[in-house]
Amino acid sequence: MRVLYIMIFCVLIMACGESKKEDNTLYLPESNGNLNSISVVIDNTLWDGAVGERIRNIFAAPIIGLPVDEPIFKLRQIPPQVFDGFATRSRIVLKIEKGDLEVITKIGNDVFAKPQTVAVVAGKTNEDIITQLKESKAKIINAFNKEEVKEKQRRINLDLLNVKSIKDKMGFAVNIPAVYRIAKADDDFFWLRKNLSNSKTIEIMFYEVPMEAISIGDSTIVDIINVRNKITKTKIPGEDGIYMAVEDAYAPGLFKTIIDNKPTYEVRGLWEMKGYTMAGPFITYAIEDKINGRYLMADGYVYAPSLNKSEYVFELESMIKSIQIE
Repeated sequence: MRVLYIMIFCVLIMACGESKKEDNTLYLPESNGNLNSISVVIDNTLWDGAVGERIRNIFAAPIIGLPVDEPIFKLRQIPPQVFDGFATRSRIVLKIEKGDLEVITKIGNDVFAKPQTVAVVAGKTNEDIITQLKESKAKIINAFNKEEVKEKQRRINLDLLNVKSIKDKMGFAVNIPAVYRIAKADDDFFWLRKNLSNSKTIEIMFYEVPMEAISIGDSTIVDIINVRNKITKTKIPGEDGIYMAVEDAYAPGLFKTIIDNKPTYEVRGLWEMKGYTMAGPFITYAIEDKINGRYLMADGYVYAPSLNKSEYVFELESMIKSIQIE
C-alpha cells in the first residue's frame, strides 16, 4: 500500500506540473500593435550609432514594386529599461543585446504575449551585432512577415465573401473579405474588385496557364509578365483599345516563396494603362500545381493615386497566401 500511495502522489505532482505549464501558456496576454510595425528593443547609444543605422537599412528598406518609397516595416525604438508590461505585448519584436554574451541570433514565438514573434540578436561588440543582422536579415524578415500575414488573415476571416463559385470552377479555396465583389466570372478566370474612394480600387484576378507556359531559368519573369499582359489585354480591356500592361522598363522583381506547400514564383512591380494615364503596383503569384498540370495564377493590383499603397499590396498578399488547392 505504501508503494501504491507513493505512485499516486508522484502522478498527482506530475499532473500539477503539467497544469501549471498549461496555465502559464494560457495567461500570456494578447499581443497588439499596428500591422508591419516592429518594436526594436535597443539601448539608445546603439540605436543612434552604426547598429541602429544597420537596423533601419534592413527593416525600413523600401518595399520593392511601389511607385514611391514605403518601408517594409515601421520601427519603434524601446530602451531595454522600459521594455516591461504593456511594451512587451508587441506582435513582432527585435531585441538587441550587447555584452559578454554568445554571438547568436534566435527567433522565438509567444515569448511575452501571443501571438508573437521575437528575434534576439546578441553579440559582444557592435561589429558582432552588425554581422549577425547582415547574415540573419532574410530569416528574421521572413519570420516577421509570416506573423503579420497570419494576423492580417485573421482579420480578413472575420467577414468573408462567398467565393464557392471559384472553388467549384477552378478547384481552390481562398479567403476574400466581404467588401470585395466578383466583377467577372468565367470557367477559368475570376476578377474581383474593392472600391476605395474616388475611383480608387484594389483588384485581384485568378486564372491558370499550362505548366509549359512558364519556363524555369532566366526567362521565367519574362514568361510570367507575358502571360499577365495577355490576360489583362483580353479579359479586362477598356474602351477604345485601352488595356493594362507591364513594361520591361519598370524592371519588376522576381522571388521564390511557398504557398499551400507548393513552389511559387512571386513578381512585384508596376503596371500602366496603355492609352490612358493610370498606373500602380501589382503583385503576381504563379503557384506550381503539378497534380492539375497547371500554374495557378493569383494577381493583385492597386489603383490609388495620392495614397500610400503598401497596406493594400499587403492585403492582396495575405489573401493570396490563404489559397488552398484541391
